[in-house]
Amino acid sequence: MRTQPPGPAGVPVFGNSRQYARDPFAFLTSVTEAYGDVVRFDLGPLETYLLTNPADIERVLVSEASKFGKTDVENDAIGTLLGDGLLLSEGETWQRQRQLAQPAFSPQRVASLGEVIVRNAREMLDDWEAGEVRDIQLEMARVTVRVIVEAMFGAQLSEDQTETIQEHLEPLGRRFEPDPIRAVVPEWAPTRENREYHRSVRALEAIIDDLVAERRGTERDASVDPAAEAVGDEGQPMDLLSILLRARDRGEQSDEQLRDELMTMLLAGHDTTALALTYAWYLLSEHPEAAARVHDELEAVCGGDPPTAADARELDYLERVLQESMRLYPPVYALFREPKVDVRLGGYRIPKGSALMLSQWAVHRSGRWYRNPEAFDPDRWLPERRNERPRFAYFPFGGGPRHCIGKHLSLLEAKLILGTVAQEYELDYVRDEPFELRGSLTMHPDEPMGMRIRPRTE
Repeated sequence: MRTQPPGPAGVPVFGNSRQYARDPFAFLTSVTEAYGDVVRFDLGPLETYLLTNPADIERVLVSEASKFGKTDVENDAIGTLLGDGLLLSEGETWQRQRQLAQPAFSPQRVASLGEVIVRNAREMLDDWEAGEVRDIQLEMARVTVRVIVEAMFGAQLSEDQTETIQEHLEPLGRRFEPDPIRAVVPEWAPTRENREYHRSVRALEAIIDDLVAERRGTERDASVDPAAEAVGDEGQPMDLLSILLRARDRGEQSDEQLRDELMTMLLAGHDTTALALTYAWYLLSEHPEAAARVHDELEAVCGGDPPTAADARELDYLERVLQESMRLYPPVYALFREPKVDVRLGGYRIPKGSALMLSQWAVHRSGRWYRNPEAFDPDRWLPERRNERPRFAYFPFGGGPRHCIGKHLSLLEAKLILGTVAQEYELDYVRDEPFELRGSLTMHPDEPMGMRIRPRTE
C-alpha cells in the first residue's frame, strides 16, 4: 500500500503553485478527478493535502477537530488585516472571543434584524431605475456592508464611508490572489502592491475607529441596538460592538483585540453574503423557470407585502435556490487546517505541520455526491434527495466548533434581500458568455456582473 498520497508533479521551488495560481478552480477539479480522495501537491514551500471525501472532512472539522489548527497560507498579510479576530485566533483566545460574541448572533436577535435588512434593501432599490444596467456584485456588497454595520456595530455608514470601503476592497482582494512570486516576497517589502494593501488596511481601520468613537458611551443604552427585541437580561444592547466595548471596560478586551474583531466582522460579515446573492442572481437570470417559481412563492407567502423574518421561514424554494447557488459557486471555496500531530486520513499518513485543504469547490461539484453536478437544480435540496448525500458533501459555512458564527444571519439576510428585490424586479445578465472566476480569500467574478433591471410588471 502506498504511504504517500498521489498527486501532480511539480517543478523545483514553485511546486504546483503556478498551475494553481493560473486557475485554482480548474486545478482543483482536475486533481480531484485524477487522484481521488487525498491528493498531495506543493504550493511553493507548502506541502498540501487536498481532502475531498466527506468522511475525512467530517473528521477534520468535527469529530477530531482538536487535532487540527488553523494554518496561514498567505504569510503575514492576513494577520495584518484580521489580527487576532475570530477567523484567525486559536485556543483559549478563540474560545473566549467566540463565547463573548455569541449573544450577538442568538436566534432571537437574528430574527429581530429582519426589518433592518429589508429597509436597507429597499433604500438600495430607491436608487435603481428601470432599464439601467447595474454591477450586481457591487450593489450586493454595498447593501450587505451597510446591513452588517448596522446589525453588529449599532451604527449606520455614511455614503462617504460606504464608498471608501468599496474602494479599498479591491486592493485587499488582490493581495490574497494565488501568486507564487508573492508567496516569497515579505509583507514589509515596499512593492506597489504591498503599499496599496497597507493603505487600504489603514483606510478601513480609520473607519472602524470612527465607528467605535461614535458608539463609546452608548454601549449600555438599549435604544441603540437595531434588534431592540433581543436586548440582554439587564436591558443592555447586544450588538457586537456594545458587547466588546463592555468587555473592554471590564479589562477583558484590548483596543487592538476589539479592532481585530470588528475588522473581521466588517469584511467576512458582508463579503460572503454579497457573493452568494450575486451568484444567485446570475443563476436565476439564466434559469427563468426558477425565477418564476421564486416570484410565485413570494406572492403566495408575502401577498405583495415586504418579506419579514417570519416569512423567510416559509420561503422554501427561495432557500433551495440559495443552497444550490452556494453549491455551484461557494463564496468560500477552500478551508485550510494544519495537523497538530501526525494523522492518518484516507489510508495515508499526513505529517504534522502540513496544510490540509478542504475544498468546497471540489466537493460541491463532484459527480460522486451529485447527479449531473454542473446543472442548476434547486430541487436537489428537497429533504428526500438531500438525505441521499453524506453530511459534508456540502459545507459552505464550514462545520464543527469553528463553523461560521454568522451563518443564520447570512441566510436570513440573503433570503430577505433576494425576496425584496425579486418582488419588484427581474435581473437579466447582460453578457452572452459566462463569467470567469478569480480566487482570493473568497471566490469572486473576474469581471463586472452587469445586470439589466426590469420591472416585474413588464
